[in-house]
Amino acid sequence: MKDRICVITGATDGIGKAAACSLALQGAKLLLHGRDPEKGIRAVAEVKARSGNPAVEFLQADFSSLAQVRHLAGMLAERAPRIDVLINNAGGIFGKRALSQDGYEMTLAVNHLAPFLLTHLLVEQLKSGGPARIVTTASNAHRRARIPFDDLQSTRGYSPMGVYGMSKLANILFTRALAKRLQGTSVTATAVHPGFCRTGFGRDLQASPIVKGIFRVASLFARSAEKGAETVVYLASSPEVQGASGGYYFDCKPIAPSAAAQDEAAAERLWQVSEQLVGIA
Repeated sequence: MKDRICVITGATDGIGKAAACSLALQGAKLLLHGRDPEKGIRAVAEVKARSGNPAVEFLQADFSSLAQVRHLAGMLAERAPRIDVLINNAGGIFGKRALSQDGYEMTLAVNHLAPFLLTHLLVEQLKSGGPARIVTTASNAHRRARIPFDDLQSTRGYSPMGVYGMSKLANILFTRALAKRLQGTSVTATAVHPGFCRTGFGRDLQASPIVKGIFRVASLFARSAEKGAETVVYLASSPEVQGASGGYYFDCKPIAPSAAAQDEAAAERLWQVSEQLVGIA
């Protein structure tokens, strides 16, 4: 990974920051994204200190705004004529239904539409530098989900984990459709289940005391962020998966996602709807 340019979204905490430290130790040049500038400054300082690698930079963008996603892509274009690795890691879970700055349900906007648009805007930079990889953080929370095409904005009912699971299913379907479109290029796309990790995920979840208690107890048995990041780093850097595209991985091994996540028709439909929602159709 020496001097290879890696973009990591959601890199100021948890799995994203752990992956950044690992890739920095391998000599990669890192462009780290986050929403909070203060956390970004701290994350850059920590990654540099832990790795001894000075080639680490922070770029700020709020993924609840498609305009800011576009601005982030513009900043990346200025700094990196080529991109070797794009890790779509940013995401969240929201206790109550809320709308993004563009009027979309927040979970869908942040977890799916933002990385969908960012990848679209960066794909030429990924193609220009030779073999490149796109890694998207999904989750086994997708396994009980379906894509409600008649209610993508969750207006008829809102369950934080249910909508989160749907967004993670969208990540896997996006990866499958993207891999199909990248055939014949030197760019691959994979998705990863990092496992339930002891990170800041769900920290600001506005939920009942019972749900919050479940999160606290479950976190006692969760894996570390470093363990969760291992497969992300493996997919970003290992020669073992050079050329592998379209797969879903856990603990550095390909696993089968749910039947819904293997639905090619749903993947194509979601792609077309997503293009319309982000304004690139």
